Amino acid sequence: MTVSFSTMWAQQPRFADLARFRDAVAAFGYDAIEVSHSTEEPGLRTLLTEAGIPVSSLHAPTPRRDLLDGRTNGEANLASTDEAQRALAIAETLRSVDFAADAGLPYVVIHLGGVGDKRCDLEREVRRLTEAGEAGEAIEDVRKALRSWREAAAPPYFEAAQRSLEALVEYAAPRNVAIGIESRLNYHEFPHPEEAMRLLRPYDNAAAGFVYDSGHCEVQARLGLIDRDAWFPALTQRMIGCHLHDVAGILDHRAPGNGTLDWAYVAAAIPPNALRVLEINQEEPDDLVASAIPFLRARGVLPA
Repeated sequence: MTVSFSTMWAQQPRFADLARFRDAVAAFGYDAIEVSHSTEEPGLRTLLTEAGIPVSSLHAPTPRRDLLDGRTNGEANLASTDEAQRALAIAETLRSVDFAADAGLPYVVIHLGGVGDKRCDLEREVRRLTEAGEAGEAIEDVRKALRSWREAAAPPYFEAAQRSLEALVEYAAPRNVAIGIESRLNYHEFPHPEEAMRLLRPYDNAAAGFVYDSGHCEVQARLGLIDRDAWFPALTQRMIGCHLHDVAGILDHRAPGNGTLDWAYVAAAIPPNALRVLEINQEEPDDLVASAIPFLRARGVLPA
């Protein structure tokens, strides 16, 4: 089984040349690389064209670039109700599809956008109270308000997200590239579990599937917002890939073993054919990056 590693970890001065990153992660025992939306075009081309472990997948909108309004393309919202903004987000994602198709890669991971562009104040308050150890009526009242806000505000954004997914699939499927919808870190973002089922219903996994992010789902569960059991088994058969990382408190993208995630739960949720991608941030040390593979093998997340 291929074990891939995200270029998220490459956001360090020593890896300005991504050939050095590729060689480092190959030495740790990884078989492939997923190129993240933080990677600029020269690095993407290095990984796609030079010898070494292959690229397994792309995370849109790679390659990273600045937009005319000062944002990066990773900030473009595929669920925007502003049609110009949504069209921009689609165009940036299709660039990733083109790179994937040219390289013969099987899928592109996307962030499908959200209700607005940023984490809202209500979720910020849930996070503050969670970090403070609040477990009473005060935090539950904020959770209820957040759920009510999203339920009322979501429909036009969800409809925009559906149309964006349709456009992406229409373009990508003839190019033999599947679109992978990732579970997200923030409550305002798409999809929640039932939304994922609705979004994916018109497509088979060769056209569009689910990308499970272990840390994102765990953080939402720890915030008391989305029960982790709502994802599985409902979405197990729709999973085409996963991002694996640990969680300490409500901080994600820790190396596996540098947190308190229930890895037995993760192992049971992931189907055998889903691509495993470790998505570890650039602050995690080399020894934990290297030990992640044996750690996950010992827990059944990777085959022995």
